[in-house]
Amino acid sequence: MNLFFTVVLRMAVAAALLASLFGQIMIVPNSGMPEFEHYYGPDLAPVLGAASIIGVACVQVMLVAGWMLLGMVDRDAIFSAKAFRWIDVIIGAALAGVLLSLAVTVCFFALDSGSDEMGFIGAMLGLASCIGGGASFAMLMVIMRGLLRKATELQTEMAEVI
Repeated sequence: MNLFFTVVLRMAVAAALLASLFGQIMIVPNSGMPEFEHYYGPDLAPVLGAASIIGVACVQVMLVAGWMLLGMVDRDAIFSAKAFRWIDVIIGAALAGVLLSLAVTVCFFALDSGSDEMGFIGAMLGLASCIGGGASFAMLMVIMRGLLRKATELQTEMAEVI
């Protein structure tokens, strides 16, 4: 892979990790929690705060795994068993995020008081986007894992021929 693209990708991953860490440490506790308490009440606010932090952690795990895979591409070691482990980590983190979004959606439906219908609809649409996007991403990674497996098998066969 081109050195320029590798450096740009690493900078983007590092920036995303720093931004997500800032969000977990500063934004969710200082801005998110008061908003959660205002709109959803003091009983649901800690649950939503924890779900927000865990959801961001799922994204961080995927970013770290992507960083590791990028390093493997740089070393021409992408066709190895370690790559499959990192892809499995990405798939697992994406599915954990989907399950977390699904759990929050179920909580919203169970605890809906009907006081703010537009806010409820907005929250549902946002969570549906998270669920749909996360599930689609996980399925895409399963497909990419299959392609990597096939490419690894072909590289092994070519190495035996040569």
